[in-house]
Amino acid sequence: MKKIVVALLIISTFMISHFSIIKASNSETESNKTEQNWAEKLGYPAGSKVIILHSDDAGMCEEANIATEYYLENNFIQSAAVMVPCENAEAFVEWAKKNPTKDVGVHLTHTSEWKEYRWGTVADPAEVPGLIDPDGKMWHNVPQVVMNATAAEVEKEIRAQIEKVIAQGYRPSHIDTHMGTLYGHPSFVAAFLKVAQEYKIPANAIDLSNPEVVAVFREQGYPITDDVIELVNKYTLPKVDFFTSAPNAKSYEEKVDNFKQLINQLKPGITEIIFHPSVETENLKSITGSWQQRVWEAKIFADADLIQFFKDEGIIFTNWKEMMARFEK
Repeated sequence: MKKIVVALLIISTFMISHFSIIKASNSETESNKTEQNWAEKLGYPAGSKVIILHSDDAGMCEEANIATEYYLENNFIQSAAVMVPCENAEAFVEWAKKNPTKDVGVHLTHTSEWKEYRWGTVADPAEVPGLIDPDGKMWHNVPQVVMNATAAEVEKEIRAQIEKVIAQGYRPSHIDTHMGTLYGHPSFVAAFLKVAQEYKIPANAIDLSNPEVVAVFREQGYPITDDVIELVNKYTLPKVDFFTSAPNAKSYEEKVDNFKQLINQLKPGITEIIFHPSVETENLKSITGSWQQRVWEAKIFADADLIQFFKDEGIIFTNWKEMMARFEK
């Protein structure tokens, strides 16, 4: 089974394709038209597009922290999550403690993807050997984690990262998954949702009751088996209706236009949109080849043109804190 999953994941880019998402999300079966989406279940107006603009990779480097803190402080975005194994994570958690109204979660990290800038596990490496590569760091990619790690090791690392943040004096508002690792195998999904429900900290669970949504993620190589669908159906905390990422572009202007197209073609419901903002430095350029996209993403959501576009489109923004508050009512 794992070999099949790995084969699917290897041919996938691990990034949700913007245009395939739009094609799939535009079609809707007759049965889904009569069901309430999660926006309606949580009391948002029927037919609304409810968006979470979510900053991934806080804590990965100082450049990410600066950009994410600026966005949250100025209410340009609604949510962020911190990569606990990284060296700048504690600084970001300290910022979150001083800003308790902000929505800051844990970006559960089981991979270390860059060539030079690497990190290991939070759990004792001796207790999670399947998560450790020959260099003593986490594996570079998801297929390597699927091939080498057990669900028990994955769960131990999930708990270690959450507990480290709690020990620092901050309770995360949600948990999600770096590089989609926790959706890389059905047993990882089970561990992810189990821990979320135990801690009563919502995971970024996607409602899989819509076959069109399932098809999107299967096309991307995620092993959305019947068992996974059943796990998500039985999950007892709030979900999003859809999940995607800010599309890449060849220029800043194209990036803004691509993002507008993404918003225009989303269906009503709650959609979480992730991105990776960072301020431009030589250090950032030495870490990742995606630095230009990240720099543009540190600018785009403060752009007056895009802010006006959101208003004109009647977009409602939310975050995991608000969703849980509505859910608990």
